[in-house]
Amino acid sequence: MDHELGDDLSFVIAFPLPFRVLFLAGIGILGWAANLHGLRLLGIDAAIALDLRAHEYESIPPLPIDQRPHRVRKAVSADSVALYSPVYHLALWYGLWCTIIWALYRSTTYGSATLVDFFKYIPAVCALVILIFMLLPYDILQKRQRDAFLLTIKRCIYSPMNHRVHFSDIVFADIFTSYAKVLGDVWLSLCMLLPSGSLLSPPTQDGWYRWVLPTIMSVPYLVRFRQCIFEYTSPSNDSRRPLWNALKYASSFPVIFLSAAQRLVVLDLVVERGDVVRHEAWHGGHTLFRLWLLAALINSMYSFWWDLTNDWGFDLLQFTPRLKYPSRSSLPRPLVLPAMHESEEPDTSPRSSTTLSALSLPRTSFYRPSANVYPLALFINLILRLTWSVKLSSHLHSRAQGEGSC
Repeated sequence: MDHELGDDLSFVIAFPLPFRVLFLAGIGILGWAANLHGLRLLGIDAAIALDLRAHEYESIPPLPIDQRPHRVRKAVSADSVALYSPVYHLALWYGLWCTIIWALYRSTTYGSATLVDFFKYIPAVCALVILIFMLLPYDILQKRQRDAFLLTIKRCIYSPMNHRVHFSDIVFADIFTSYAKVLGDVWLSLCMLLPSGSLLSPPTQDGWYRWVLPTIMSVPYLVRFRQCIFEYTSPSNDSRRPLWNALKYASSFPVIFLSAAQRLVVLDLVVERGDVVRHEAWHGGHTLFRLWLLAALINSMYSFWWDLTNDWGFDLLQFTPRLKYPSRSSLPRPLVLPAMHESEEPDTSPRSSTTLSALSLPRTSFYRPSANVYPLALFINLILRLTWSVKLSSHLHSRAQGEGSC
């Protein structure tokens, strides 16, 4: 046990939480560029398939820092290299900056625990410079991509109820649900970088502070919940599908907040059984612990059902069997991209001049792998969905790694 604690401390000294958060953000930028690049290699126009040009036709005025005229600067059918190449460059500069500052931190601390907090201003300066460049009004360091990122955040959080929910905003919010724990780690990193904090141990979360972390972690799910409600209440919507999707994201909230309440469970059991309880992971005798297990199970199984019946198109778990493909009911429906739906309706926006040929996919074409792949995919998805609730449970991270990202 002492050896494990020593290894954990060595890792925290070498790679403290603020740097882990910064590097995970960099991985996210690189991953987004790789996704755009992958779509390009598959012959799919990502700008149309993902509705990435939405910010160019928005009724919302440009950001105050954008001094360029508000007009269409490139045709929608432009080469998609213009999408992923700048993001790669942004990830490169971001990675170089963080790596250089992390190397400076390592060279000044010499792996000594006594010097870590003395030089904790180094990761703080690193994060501050990144924030400044993200808001920089000058046309350097991929300003177009930075502005699109900020405007997407603005649309996701502040758009009115009658505002159209762009598919790119849905993709953006879904990505950030995967970064929910990282967003929570941003709060923990801020507390560690304050004069009263320490990079060697997580901040104390007593009183109302214990609810700040789960509230921040729930923001991406709240954004997706809000988007689903907007879609459901839209006058053009005639389906309950957005409502069931909203319930999927709403089922995450009990998991997140009941996980935060497990600290209260430990305090209650310490009074009854002593400090030995702090080293135990199972507290099945407490009501809040059982409620957390139930909420985690509901969230996982509902999400698994949603994946199969809606995202993947299987009818295995449908209460009413689908009749559209009766001879192939065990296989998923063909994937239809959002742009294909939009092209069937009249549209006066600049997007209306775009044809489906830009997708490089015929309307009747779709890819369906061998049927033998699906049982394995279903099993893997079930395991991932069961472990997803673990990712939402901050008290498990606290036990495993002292409130930080791996």
